[in-house]
Amino acid sequence: MTVTTYQVEGMTCGHCVSAVTEEVGKVAGVSGVQVDLAAKAVTVTSEAPIERELIDAAVVEAGYELAGTIELLPQAGGSCCGSGGCH
Repeated sequence: MTVTTYQVEGMTCGHCVSAVTEEVGKVAGVSGVQVDLAAKAVTVTSEAPIERELIDAAVVEAGYELAGTIELLPQAGGSCCGSGGCH
């Protein structure tokens, strides 16, 4: 499983969250989408890595701009969530 978080610029409300969730969710291979309005970020879950350009195009289609990728460092226990079952 691959989990990648991207910074999104321009989101200001619940409608923004819905639009980004819907468009990114349409990308082939995406199995989960979580949008955090406060952090201005979208986290994409997929079985295999998805090209950044595909996520970028979906975010643009929703009316926003992909600003960058947020690197998540593994926590103690060697996994991103500490449960040991992520990777």
